[in-house]
Amino acid sequence: MTDAPDVLHTDAVRTDVLHTVENGVSWITLNRPEAMNAVTWDQRERIMALLDEASADPDVRAVVVTATGRGFCAGADLRGAPAVPETVPGDVARTIRRGAQRFIGAVMDCEKPVIAAVNGTAAGIGAHLAFACDLVLASESARFIEVFVRRGLVPDGGGAYLLPRLIGPQRAKELMFFGDAVSATEAYGLGLVNRVVPAEELPKTAREWAERLAQGPTRALALTKQLVNASLDVDRAAAFAAEAAAQEINMTTRDAKEGVASFVERREARYEGR
Repeated sequence: MTDAPDVLHTDAVRTDVLHTVENGVSWITLNRPEAMNAVTWDQRERIMALLDEASADPDVRAVVVTATGRGFCAGADLRGAPAVPETVPGDVARTIRRGAQRFIGAVMDCEKPVIAAVNGTAAGIGAHLAFACDLVLASESARFIEVFVRRGLVPDGGGAYLLPRLIGPQRAKELMFFGDAVSATEAYGLGLVNRVVPAEELPKTAREWAERLAQGPTRALALTKQLVNASLDVDRAAAFAAEAAAQEINMTTRDAKEGVASFVERREARYEGR
């Protein structure tokens, strides 16, 4: 098990975001249980850097985002955000673009599959962090809350983009208009999570899923992720063109050649992530 390279040179942030790489899986763990893992500006910057490193490192082939304690992420903790001496029109929009939207975009744009292992409450930007991941595992005690309306706020961090694509506009509006807590079981029924497991089985299940992905054809998975993420924003012609281009790119990889060879030779494929 190896520690991550230096990203932000502060002991506090390195303690607040734990990081290890094991068996091709990058484990990113929010570690502020006393604050229900409300995420600070510095934590978001570190997580984004770790996701960027995962994309660039051929030895990292899957990512898990999880947390310690009772909460997955209770939303944004704005302490430590860049100071603005005097607010003028445009400052709020700029802060959202540089902060919450970059954060969620980094998850969606990561070139490796990202699993959310949701151990507890995921509220606000914490819920959107989970929904932006490619696969979502939830413990039985997990809850998801579109908390913005309770504070008189508009959802940020891509919530109004993600939720309608996951569960449709009517359900998305219900969650966002009322801000009610959604249990793990309800979230599964809505299609927001892939699987609900007992709390004690969450780390084991996340490890099994991540290591299975880490043994797969990594570039093919990255291209598949890109195709699926873009599919709802383009017409059929553009989607088909992107699919053909992805196939062209993928067929140049060693893993694609290995996959074809293993089929012809009637054996299990041995993918290297290259």
